Amino acid sequence: MALQAKITSVEAIESFRASLIVYLAKARPVLEEVTADVMRVRSWIEQDQRRHWENELRGRKRRLEEAQAELFSARLSQLTHATTLPHMAMKRAQRAVHEVEAKLTLLKKWERELENRSDPLTKQLEQIHGFLTTDMSRAVAHLAQLLKSLDAYAEVLAPARPDNSPPAPGNEPGNAAATTPTGSGENAPHA
Repeated sequence: MALQAKITSVEAIESFRASLIVYLAKARPVLEEVTADVMRVRSWIEQDQRRHWENELRGRKRRLEEAQAELFSARLSQLTHATTLPHMAMKRAQRAVHEVEAKLTLLKKWERELENRSDPLTKQLEQIHGFLTTDMSRAVAHLAQLLKSLDAYAEVLAPARPDNSPPAPGNEPGNAAATTPTGSGENAPHA
């Protein structure tokens, strides 16, 4: 049974660790950017667009009320030919109000739709981000510790073999019977 580790390339481990660090440095910002984009779109729909169309609805309802008041006053004055223009203005204002109400209804639908479609994907992104920040960071630290251990192991073996030649059979470090080349002699136990 060999007591030596058979490491063929410490450089490969170092290279993998460096590549992993570069990958993490690139992957985290991309995931954060995607998550931020989803949040921006959600905020745009839920706040900006809602506020815009609610304000637009208030303005159009106000114009509708003004057109209705104008039509009412024209009817009171009994001018039949003068009521068609206010009547057309009122109809135009009603269509404008209905148009904005339809847009608000569509906006509410898209709020629900966006939430239903983006939440599962956002949760997956959060899991991947958590994996990258915790598990992969631990992996980088583990690889660093592994490299330190391998360096320490190499330093322990280096003084035992100054000429970098492989140890003789039966002369591995930790083999107590390997005190002399034959394994017997002055230090060998007597029978």
